[in-house]
Amino acid sequence: MRLPLWDERRIPLWDGEIGQEAPSLTPYLCDREKPKGAVIVCPGGAYAFKAEHEGEPVAKLLGAGGWHAFVLDYRVAPYRAPAALQDVLRAVRLVRHRASQWGIAGKPVAILGFSAGGHLAGCAGMMYDEAQLDAADPVDRVDSRPDGVVLCYPVVSFLKAMHVGSRSNLLGESGGPDLWKQWSLETRVHPAMPPAFIWHTAEDRSVPVQNSLMLGDALAKANVAYELHVFAHGPHGLGATEEALQNTDWMNLCLRWLGRLQAS
Repeated sequence: MRLPLWDERRIPLWDGEIGQEAPSLTPYLCDREKPKGAVIVCPGGAYAFKAEHEGEPVAKLLGAGGWHAFVLDYRVAPYRAPAALQDVLRAVRLVRHRASQWGIAGKPVAILGFSAGGHLAGCAGMMYDEAQLDAADPVDRVDSRPDGVVLCYPVVSFLKAMHVGSRSNLLGESGGPDLWKQWSLETRVHPAMPPAFIWHTAEDRSVPVQNSLMLGDALAKANVAYELHVFAHGPHGLGATEEALQNTDWMNLCLRWLGRLQAS
């Protein structure tokens, strides 16, 4: 069941002629009596598509760990920034707005993203906005700041060690250094952002591990709590495959970290 983020007539920057599905969430609700919270999952795909193996399989593992999961269908090229950011922030608001219905009122809402989806999750953790208390739409009266961000082999920088495809698809071909800097996560870190869990593999040739190392350095300088794991082996795009879980154990580490969000 897909939950639209907006009525189609109200989607910001919407262009029906592009032919994409309206942005939405697909819920995967865990069967525990007391779920621990919610995780919004952003599959990767260079801002050109959404990788299926980084969506539903990840959501099911989060559910087994006691978390409601929601896979986000966000806008990709030819949509440009900030359309995808608007989608993910609206998703946070919508999950919080309906938290009582799902038994997670007052519990953490985190965002987990892979590759370009990791970039999007990082953007949400740094570029959120406050509740619009006078908004006509009750969803907009809810805060969009996530309680934590999980960044899996994320695209971080559009200035160096970059993934050119993600930058072009998000920002277009005509952007320059000022625009690239504006959307580079290592330049947008600030002390009020939520804590982060980051993992990467040293063998990643598509999105070099320097992306995560740069981000970790920026988080440390801003005194933002973070956990960073660099695993020796594995290509880009592992997701929650058997190879990923055998070589990295990232999901168990992530679930342990999410549990600390619940306790804070």
